[in-house]
Amino acid sequence: MQPSIASIMIPATPDGSAGMPADVLIVEDDPIIAIDFEDRLVGFGVTSVRTVGSVAQALDAIAKQTPDFALLDVELVRETSFAVAERLVALKIPFVFVTGYGAEARIPPEFVSQPRLQKPCSSDALEAALGLQALD
Repeated sequence: MQPSIASIMIPATPDGSAGMPADVLIVEDDPIIAIDFEDRLVGFGVTSVRTVGSVAQALDAIAKQTPDFALLDVELVRETSFAVAERLVALKIPFVFVTGYGAEARIPPEFVSQPRLQKPCSSDALEAALGLQALD
């Protein structure tokens, strides 16, 4: 059984950012949730946060500048973020699925071991998820 994200201890760096990624891509179709994630990420020490609301925008953003980490809302307005996840896997970019559907979220078999955060998520869980990229 895989440990929960919140239970993994991440060593802190001298600047207190705990090995945070410099550039995070948020794929989220709800602007309020996206702003909340962005504010918290900046508070954790992430220097660049980009937000998009669709698969096409996400793939374009990745092509223009490969992020260090991504947060992927599973269910977007009329699509899922699995095509973005496939691209990130191909590029070896760590990411976390974010969903409001919990265990009911239909995750394809190739992504079932991918870390997930339940919306709304605590700041501690979000920060721990970001710290996972330092362990890869």
